[in-house]
Amino acid sequence: MRPTWEIAHDCEIATRRARRRRSIADRVRTRARRVRSARGSLVTVAALVAIAAPLALASGGSSTLLQRGSSGGSVAAVQRALGVNPTGNFGPVTARAVRAFQRSHGLTVDGIVGPQTSAALGLGGSAAAPRSTAGAPSGTLARIAQCESGGNPTAVSADGRYRGKYQFSRETWRAMGGTGDPAQAPEAEQDQRAAALLAQAGTSPWPVCG
Repeated sequence: MRPTWEIAHDCEIATRRARRRRSIADRVRTRARRVRSARGSLVTVAALVAIAAPLALASGGSSTLLQRGSSGGSVAAVQRALGVNPTGNFGPVTARAVRAFQRSHGLTVDGIVGPQTSAALGLGGSAAAPRSTAGAPSGTLARIAQCESGGNPTAVSADGRYRGKYQFSRETWRAMGGTGDPAQAPEAEQDQRAAALLAQAGTSPWPVCG
């Protein structure tokens, strides 16, 4: 039989972990609301760049972001990869095509061609969309996944609150743009949304395994 102090210690760790996760989920939801309310403004562009830059640094790359208003040969290359008329000007048609591609490949749907989208298009870039544990964006995430769930994308905690490879709560999952049950989402999507959360909040969403 386990000693009483050891059981009490485990309960305290679980309680702290739950409180920390709720706090992180609240902060992420607040940040997401602010970004959505500023959509279409320069604030939105700055926020997207702030999120994309750490992802590029984490994966060791420095690809240029392409978005509406961009022009040149790089834009034309993206358009050819998407099957869009290669005018070299990043307009609404190209933005829609980029978003459709991102949606179908489990990427963040923002209409911006950053390192992950560029790599998924076969145009280089520092980080392709993760498709398995071996393709996880960083060693940090691989360690977190192993600690949280043993790397199992369908894992569910005993109380049902934390779900999937990175043990997302449903609140945090929705705040990162996910829908439905994290434990039923494709592993690549779980990897991608965990990478975005890591870029925004560091390892604090995983107080025990981070």
